[in-house]
Amino acid sequence: MIDLYTDSSPNGFKATIALEELALPYRLHHVKIDDGAHRRPEFLALNPHGRIPVITDDDTGVTLFESAAILFYLADKTGRLLPQGTKARWEAIKWLQFHAASMGPLLGQRVHFEMFAEEKLPAAVERYRRLTEEAFSTLDARLAGVSWLAGDEYSVADIATFGWTHIAAICGFSFSHHRNLFRWHERVAERPAVQRGIALPAPATGP
Repeated sequence: MIDLYTDSSPNGFKATIALEELALPYRLHHVKIDDGAHRRPEFLALNPHGRIPVITDDDTGVTLFESAAILFYLADKTGRLLPQGTKARWEAIKWLQFHAASMGPLLGQRVHFEMFAEEKLPAAVERYRRLTEEAFSTLDARLAGVSWLAGDEYSVADIATFGWTHIAAICGFSFSHHRNLFRWHERVAERPAVQRGIALPAPATGP
């Protein structure tokens, strides 16, 4: 059995979506960040960095944090959500890494500076608006000729990226002018497992 420790955030939704897509049995533990639960000793024993999500797997004894690592682990465990062909497999891994190294950090900074920072810094807001637009443009260009980020198959790369486009939409960071990305986002959002995943442990409602 897998135990998932998470909260309602882009990183958390990646894990719940993947588990729902794979129909894996799991126990859900709501780590309420607003209440400081991510800083309690019992959670820090699982992730000393104090971030969600975390999974533990009774079957293997594995404990993992970092959402990209969790997605890769679940795909590897089940043989699903990661294409088997060499080229498509590495496309999925490449775009999973793009999400982890570029899209997620940039959008995270934009959310902070644009919506939550006590001191409004116009230069920082402008910087992260520009950089997230560049990331959206990169994804839009990729999706111009393929159905999914890995090519023909829906994969962990799509789940990871959707975690952030979902939050971008909630925050009012429109990307509808990136037509390929927007159509892709709408297709992912229609999947029943995705709809379940973004409601666990509770829907995100924005600032």
